[in-house]
Amino acid sequence: MIGQVFMVVDVPHHCNTSWIRAVGPNLTEEEQLNLTLPRDMDGAYEQCSMYSPVDWDLSSIVAYGLNATEKCSSGWVYPSAQPPSLLTEFDLVCDRKDLNDISQSVYMAGLLLGSVMFGPLSDRIGRRPVFLICLVFQGLFGVGIAFVPHFYVYMAFRCVVGASVSGILITALALATEWVGVSSRPKAVLISHCCFAIGQMILAGLSYGIRNWRLLELAGSAPVFALFFYFWVLPESARWLVTKGRTEEAKKVLQKAASINKRTIPPGLLEQLKPETQPKSASILDLFRKKHLWKVTLIMSCTWFADSLVYYGLSLNVTSFGLDIYLTQLAFGAVELPARFSCIFLLQWFGRKKTQAVLLLLSGLMCLIITGIPEDQPMATTVLAIIGKFTATASFSTSYVYSAELFPTVIRQTGVGLCSMSARVAGIIAPLIRLLSQYHRAIPMAIFGSVPVVVGLLCFLLPETRGADLADNTGAATPQMSSRRPEILPKRDTTEDGVDLEKDIYRDSDSN
Repeated sequence: MIGQVFMVVDVPHHCNTSWIRAVGPNLTEEEQLNLTLPRDMDGAYEQCSMYSPVDWDLSSIVAYGLNATEKCSSGWVYPSAQPPSLLTEFDLVCDRKDLNDISQSVYMAGLLLGSVMFGPLSDRIGRRPVFLICLVFQGLFGVGIAFVPHFYVYMAFRCVVGASVSGILITALALATEWVGVSSRPKAVLISHCCFAIGQMILAGLSYGIRNWRLLELAGSAPVFALFFYFWVLPESARWLVTKGRTEEAKKVLQKAASINKRTIPPGLLEQLKPETQPKSASILDLFRKKHLWKVTLIMSCTWFADSLVYYGLSLNVTSFGLDIYLTQLAFGAVELPARFSCIFLLQWFGRKKTQAVLLLLSGLMCLIITGIPEDQPMATTVLAIIGKFTATASFSTSYVYSAELFPTVIRQTGVGLCSMSARVAGIIAPLIRLLSQYHRAIPMAIFGSVPVVVGLLCFLLPETRGADLADNTGAATPQMSSRRPEILPKRDTTEDGVDLEKDIYRDSDSN
């Protein structure tokens, strides 16, 4: 997701002026550049312009010099010792420089496409098949990127990878929340998010050691194929199976879970497994037909938008903070680990609503403060950016947990997919906002900061879901606090473990 930052590291370059070699084959490189390239205000050679070629002889050029300038017409020259990068191989400089940010937006468009496709598809055909399909696409097209011949093919492949990553993220969220009980939901989601932080730290090391962009892409994508063993071990969501009326399949996966946990389920208890009401289909329109779902959908969509805007605004901006980009990325990845892990406790102590609102407000404030830091203070800017990254990361993780608890099972993936769509719109916009820095360097950070502050205030209008049961259907207007239900495992010290999720999947009012 962030690897391209290290594939487009800026290097010295200048126009290719080899045309003069036809009349002066014995010129040294310095003489060639001095005759064919204009200089800027600081006395350095211009990187994006050259003197227009003429049909004079060398003595005339030396005697009279060249005056007319034009843009580079024959490509650019880069340091010969520089490893191949996206910038040098596809000439992402001068007039083509904006293609770097545009390609990041294309990747984010892929994330948006994945949210549109795989969210509703997961509600329709199941979590497991969508997860496996996305793994295949991510692996195939991720490795394929390392062999693309043109930059536009690169962008197309990155778009497909983005779509598959989006499908994996939202499907993993559903599996993590639907396979555990009330108290373990934040742990299940946020521990998986910690692996995302570890991946960012590994990225810093990989990109530092592998400077060839094709090899870096290969090293980052090929390990996905090792995850194909999920085909044999990944279970379908038992909760989703029950809501679809596929009770017998749900019983089988629950029995398998109990077997792995070395527990047994009493046959009579298993027979009570059934949905609260008769399963019925739901569509994205249901999110807007009911007042409580409409409010949740609107505010959570804005929340994901703000999360994504500030998160990617900081993550994709590591080259602009003034310090070494590899150390900055390592710090960004390192700070994500405690940020995501701390959410486990924050959500339990303060609840979902307050945690979400305050984290958004803090991340926005950090960006706004950065706008007032002088450009010659890179250390202060980087420290504030790291703090902002901490709070933005924690806010994003909170949104995943909060959204999964607010939307009912029959339409959970559709709702989360819709929220993810708004996040991907922000992801598309974030690299483009960076282009506004050419007018004033503070404009991008001012935008990245003001949006989460406004949305953070809106979050106080949401209902609290700490300790509440997951809703299965769209009827419940507010989250229902968890009540004690029949145990499906022998009584133990730990009440929420393994297959105890049936306490959330079925209801037995007589026993209660």
